[in-house]
Amino acid sequence: MSDGQTLDALKDGALAQVASASDLASLEAARVNLLGKSGSVSAEMAKLGKLPPEERKAFGQAVNVVKQAVESALKDRFEILKREAMTAKLAAETIDITQPVARQGAGKLHPITQTIDELIAIFGQMGFTLAEGPDIEDDFHNFTALNFPVGHPAREAHDTFYLPDAPEAGKDGSHKMLLRTHTSPVQIRTMLNGKPPIRVIVPGRTYRSDSDQTHTPMFHQIEALVIDRNINMGHLRGTITEFVRAYFEQDDIPVRFRSSFFPFTEPSAEVDIGCSRKGGEIKIGKFGDWLEILGSGMVHPNVIRNCGLDPDEWQGFAFGMGIERIAMLKYGIPDLRTFFDADLRWLDHYGFAPLDIPSLITGLGR
Repeated sequence: MSDGQTLDALKDGALAQVASASDLASLEAARVNLLGKSGSVSAEMAKLGKLPPEERKAFGQAVNVVKQAVESALKDRFEILKREAMTAKLAAETIDITQPVARQGAGKLHPITQTIDELIAIFGQMGFTLAEGPDIEDDFHNFTALNFPVGHPAREAHDTFYLPDAPEAGKDGSHKMLLRTHTSPVQIRTMLNGKPPIRVIVPGRTYRSDSDQTHTPMFHQIEALVIDRNINMGHLRGTITEFVRAYFEQDDIPVRFRSSFFPFTEPSAEVDIGCSRKGGEIKIGKFGDWLEILGSGMVHPNVIRNCGLDPDEWQGFAFGMGIERIAMLKYGIPDLRTFFDADLRWLDHYGFAPLDIPSLITGLGR
């Protein structure tokens, strides 16, 4: 069978598989089976690199036709199944307004849990894997390896929760134990325990001695780290831009990078996105104003060197953001402190259905 016949058969089978999906879960399974990392269409795309140069163009065009047809079919089928699910839900639901209000048996997912799932879905599509580390850290992983000099304000007790029964610290404070002030120590642990190339995201809890309407002593961050050969700011900018537009589900959000300073990156940049502040309400999009959402930069050579790698051979980028902050922006939550009030009325309003699992096919959030 010729390549053309093989691709035609693949296309027919793929479209039939999409058309036979009876619900959103089976449609997602079909997408993974066809376009996932080990999917049948992806397998054909992977053949391109092994073909002679004179055959690549024709074969690549043919495979791309198949891929576009499958993507279009998935999108159309998703809209149909989504409408059918909504119609069935509306037909099944009846409300007796004469009955007193009562709590339903099903619980809801906290917005933090939902947002972390959304972030994992987005970065997973970009090839990132999940990394974790301890909440209790030592000074080396939390500060020294990340190029924080002795005497840096972040090391001060008024900003950091040091453990009172910690061992006596050395001159550089390297043995002192603390609650980690950011998720960046996992960058160090990942580079020390594994070999490049590295592409990880690190969601988790962090702790700082601060409390007001926009700060809490415990909060959540997510960090991303890429280490490989010949990495540059273009890779950083492209990754962040794609993430922002995927997370807020808007294809044209303006993204701006401003020069900044962090001890662990050089050069460093704050990242702003387009917004509107009319009427005191922040609205994300193409509205002519700017809002800072995260910090980023190229991993400092000293950090790479502190992890036993040669910065002349390996480069990388990192960026991080507060999970509560981006959840507040996306879902219109006005006060950070309400995330931790354990108010069931708040969770009923801002929470998510337990089985409403985020993906780039079914959608993120609601």
